[in-house]
Amino acid sequence: MDGLEAATVAAFRRDGAVLLRGVLDAGWIETLRAGLERNLAEPGPFARHYTPAGGSGAFRGDYCNWQRIPEYRAFMERSPAAGLAAALMESTSARVFHEHILVKEPSTAERTPWHHDQPYYCVEGRQTVSLWIPLDPVARATCVEFVAGSHAWGRRFRPTKFTGNSYERGQEDGLEPTPPIDEQRERYRILGWDLEPGDCIAFDFLTLHGAPGNAAPDRRRRAFAARFLGDDVVYAERAGEVSPPFPEIVGRLAEGAALPETLFPIVWPR
Repeated sequence: MDGLEAATVAAFRRDGAVLLRGVLDAGWIETLRAGLERNLAEPGPFARHYTPAGGSGAFRGDYCNWQRIPEYRAFMERSPAAGLAAALMESTSARVFHEHILVKEPSTAERTPWHHDQPYYCVEGRQTVSLWIPLDPVARATCVEFVAGSHAWGRRFRPTKFTGNSYERGQEDGLEPTPPIDEQRERYRILGWDLEPGDCIAFDFLTLHGAPGNAAPDRRRRAFAARFLGDDVVYAERAGEVSPPFPEIVGRLAEGAALPETLFPIVWPR
């Protein structure tokens, strides 16, 4: 299991989110930091700035740049990440779905709203994992949080843009509003940790999660999320907008079709 203990895999299966302490060495963290700064200087077509004009700090995001940013590509293809993902998914393979950066500069008030990722996506399957990788020390009060076990509720929540607007979906989409987690925190077991560079949090695409702003006046909160797919993941047609949009396949593949390796290459086994 690529160095992961059976108890760690079991905790991931049970809770839908698990901390992996010290699994990435300093060289890979420096590689990702260099790639992220390149990304901020040369944003992609999906770059977003979520802090309103006049607001303090800055909340920025971008995704689907791994094939054009060499540091990201090296990480996705050669770091331990894909092997860790395969072990957690209990899959014989891991393929790249995409990467996502989330940067909250000091004194940023904007939250990441509670959501789970699966309804945003044009893929479906049981074997999915995101690795949320901090590139700076992250205090528990600033850490992304997870509702333990929510991946197993059998419920799907309507996607919400980080600006607060809902995605355009038909009324027949079968999705429901996300529960008001912050107003009912006592009802849930909410996971979060103090993190150091080299740690990462692994979570299922169906696990509810959200994050506070970054109130620290002198510390950035840079995170790189690496998203992987396992053996059973296939294309899924949604009733409207998806994110990432993947125009190469959305509306072009049959429901349940295999995913093209040109777009989603298998990176484990090497």
